[in-house]
Amino acid sequence: MESPDLAHMRSEYARTGLDEAAAGDDPLALFGRWLDEAVASQLHEPNAMALATATPDGRPSVRIVLLKGFDAGGLRFFTNYDSRKGLELGANPRAAAVLLWHPLQRQVRVEGPVSVLDGADSDAYFASRPRGAQIGAVASPQSQPIEGREALEERVAEVERLFEGTGVERPPVWGGYRLGLESVEFWQGREDRLHDRLRFERRGDGWTRERLAP
Repeated sequence: MESPDLAHMRSEYARTGLDEAAAGDDPLALFGRWLDEAVASQLHEPNAMALATATPDGRPSVRIVLLKGFDAGGLRFFTNYDSRKGLELGANPRAAAVLLWHPLQRQVRVEGPVSVLDGADSDAYFASRPRGAQIGAVASPQSQPIEGREALEERVAEVERLFEGTGVERPPVWGGYRLGLESVEFWQGREDRLHDRLRFERRGDGWTRERLAP
């Protein structure tokens, strides 16, 4: 099989740029506008974001999670506390995330400290999930080795029997996190790789904004 010519794969970017006037002074407001536009464009899973964590000695790992809410406190996502990301966040509570909306030639990068959401917030979100996803969250020992697919399906069947005729309780090892907004960078594709990059950084109760070279 012939390998693709990766070195010569290239797409041009030609959308309207992002200037300081359009960006404004509030990164949360700009993030909300961009996310609304991604949703309105009917992109597949516009709330998908790559989440990077690291061990205390700096060994990184990254995976895709779903953004499930945001406010001035940060970006919210949910997972198993005993998963690889959960264990790494427990030992090193900082992370970075990026949301890529490729058809819009945009991405947003976020860096900051991570905190665990309180139980009431995690309970509320868990209760809103489809029952099958609730069952899966209880049954799956996320990131742990298992014997095979059959073993996982047997665990699912056991959990279904356990909660037959009743609501599924959120397992204590599953819940939410908040990624704080310490640094937020907006990237807009431009021609000739001269992209627009505007970075906001938290300074006390406000923000500083600066343009980065592409």
